[in-house]
Amino acid sequence: MSQPSFNAQLAGLNGQRLERVSQWLEHQVTSNRVNSASVLIGRRNAGTYFHAAGNIQRDSVARLFSMTKPITSVAAMMLYEQGCFQLDDPVALYLPEFADTPVWNGNAVDASRDPDAILAHVDPLQTPVTVHQLMTHTAGLTYGFMNATPVDAYYRHHQLDAYAAEESLADMVSRLAQAPLLAQPGTTWNYSVATDVLGRLIEVWSGQSLADFLAEHVLQPLGMADTGFQVMPHQQPRFLDLYGPAAGGDLGAIGGGVDPLQARLAAARREREGLPPPIILESATGSVFSRAPAMASGGGGLVGTIDDFSRFCQMLLNGGVWQEQRLLSRKSVEYMRRNHLPNNRDMASMGQAVWSETSYRGVGFGLGFAVVIDPVAAGMISSAGEHHWGGAASTFFWIDPEEELYVVFLTQLFPSSSYPLRRELRSLVYQTLES
Repeated sequence: MSQPSFNAQLAGLNGQRLERVSQWLEHQVTSNRVNSASVLIGRRNAGTYFHAAGNIQRDSVARLFSMTKPITSVAAMMLYEQGCFQLDDPVALYLPEFADTPVWNGNAVDASRDPDAILAHVDPLQTPVTVHQLMTHTAGLTYGFMNATPVDAYYRHHQLDAYAAEESLADMVSRLAQAPLLAQPGTTWNYSVATDVLGRLIEVWSGQSLADFLAEHVLQPLGMADTGFQVMPHQQPRFLDLYGPAAGGDLGAIGGGVDPLQARLAAARREREGLPPPIILESATGSVFSRAPAMASGGGGLVGTIDDFSRFCQMLLNGGVWQEQRLLSRKSVEYMRRNHLPNNRDMASMGQAVWSETSYRGVGFGLGFAVVIDPVAAGMISSAGEHHWGGAASTFFWIDPEEELYVVFLTQLFPSSSYPLRRELRSLVYQTLES
């Protein structure tokens, strides 16, 4: 598909200042932060500004990881518009195994000796887990890689990891329902496998596999031909290697209680000393994404290209429509990008720091992505109502309805907390705005 030409003046962007974005991107490669990276900026339907540095092309296929979550959430809302469920429905209405899920009572547990010891320290559900809580990560679920609680240890021991699962989505979710929740539903915000459970609900509501539903109702209508749960043979030459920092870059650092500022200071010290080139963690040819997965992970299983994801962003920025394809109503999109945390709270006040290079002060959560409540509290130039999310390989996107703007950033550096790439890119993009 041909790309529309970009007109900086029509987009209200300063062409000279856009060069700072390109220079920054090139510096990420020459300084050995990343092996390669690309950025795409769209504003006011004036085409898209694109720049790539290093071993990446416009049609390169990348691991999206958790940038899958907003796509799955949009799919769920499409079924909501068809009357398949209500947001306050208990999950147990559709997945009965969640009727009796236990809840960790917070007592100390020596999970290092026996991860199952937590089962002696659980309470019954006070209120049922709801669909809305899955979409806002307030259901009490978690990820094993968070390394913060005995519940995380239980997940790791029982391999409740959607990315590595060698079983069906139905079977994984059924086992997940037997695991203790981190807290009573609705009381905390915790990044989790909730969107994988949502993916299973999409299968129940639609009667299709998650992969088939996304392909038919989201990816194909948006022309996202290079996005899916597997790298197909014709895509293999364009699939990128996954890299990690040669030093530092601890996946569990933030989930394990390390202050994000201290992590940034440590990274800055390494940079001053000179970074060695990033190392390959998973080659494109040996990737698990090169074979069909046993289960489709709605929380992190997609691969795709920067232009594919830009169409998804443009659809949301347009209020649910792309070209002549309407996926959601304008009101549904507006509802999704409101802060859904109770009493308009931010994520920082409702839970632990998560695997990211920044805290979440001034940032709430909508239905499938973070939502900026207060840019000043968040410590970044942005707009109230801007919504965003990223992936484990440092990919990122944000959509700013006030500025009629979206940005997609692709690289393949694991984990995303390695460097403050996202914060730096934000400031560089917003300094280009002329009108």
